[in-house]
Amino acid sequence: MTGESLLPELAELTAHHRQRCPGYDRVLTALGVSHDAVFGEIAELPWLPVRLFKTHELKSIADDEVFKVLTSSGTTGSGASRIYLDRAAAAEQARRLAATMQAVLGRQRLPMLIVDRPTVVKNRRSFSARGAGVLGMSSFGRKHVYVLDEHERPDPEAVRGFLARHGEAPFLIFGFTFLVWQYLYELAREHRFDLSNGILIHSGGWKKLADRAVGNAEFRRRFAADTGLVRIHNYYGMIEQIGTVFLEGPSGGSLYCPDFADVVIRDPLTWREQPVGTPGVIQVVSTLPRSYPGHVLLTEDVGVCHGIDDGDWPGKRFTVLGRLPRAEVRGCSDTFTGRAA
Repeated sequence: MTGESLLPELAELTAHHRQRCPGYDRVLTALGVSHDAVFGEIAELPWLPVRLFKTHELKSIADDEVFKVLTSSGTTGSGASRIYLDRAAAAEQARRLAATMQAVLGRQRLPMLIVDRPTVVKNRRSFSARGAGVLGMSSFGRKHVYVLDEHERPDPEAVRGFLARHGEAPFLIFGFTFLVWQYLYELAREHRFDLSNGILIHSGGWKKLADRAVGNAEFRRRFAADTGLVRIHNYYGMIEQIGTVFLEGPSGGSLYCPDFADVVIRDPLTWREQPVGTPGVIQVVSTLPRSYPGHVLLTEDVGVCHGIDDGDWPGKRFTVLGRLPRAEVRGCSDTFTGRAA
């Protein structure tokens, strides 16, 4: 599905959230977006800065319909995002995530090595971004084994036992990038673990690796050389659009839009859409968020679109280049006069 084919559903979602979320309606009114506005392309849709979810309660469902509340890590000092899901939204985000991951995992659930500690998913109603990621991905695996113990220390015997049982056939590995590098890579190198049948899905944490001069290419090269692991897929996603992930293709270097999502790269000064090859601020678009107005979000990340239908997979491909300096996007948040209901 092309990005523009998503436009009717995205326009309907804009009207849906405007009717059900007073805070969202207040933003659009302040921006001069009329209730009968017609949008000719995705880039014309009104967006929210992603940090608005850190400072305001934005939901399009009643309090008694809230099934899960997801929270971001809040490491930037500006608080944590709170994302509200009803039962239908939680089920749909899980279904869409499964459809995306099928491209690299197939339909069969694989034995799974989780590069985290077991207690990260302890509270099943209110999750951190890390816990939500682990829980969401764990549904694609079976016979789960955690690389870290409850005190977040590496457990080489757990990994050794897992590989003895499952290492001769395909298995799934999941973790956040920094944890995967700090713990799994160094553990596998030290103990000479063979990860050649693994399929690694990982995300986030590149900023911490920058101090070690480890970029995506070096990450992939070192894993291949020292552990035999070559099937590696980074992904880009955020708790503010839970269930929507932009997955890295087999050859690495480019992220791809699932068929229910798109990205727009915007000039940070004019906010116009940038042409292919020109970096700008990443706007993420998804038809998935229905319980909260997260369908069109301006992130605090910089990226570049490389092309459409010219890579490993069909669709738009792009790269995330990093964070905006002192990431802070002003605009919509200034229109709030109080905490949104």
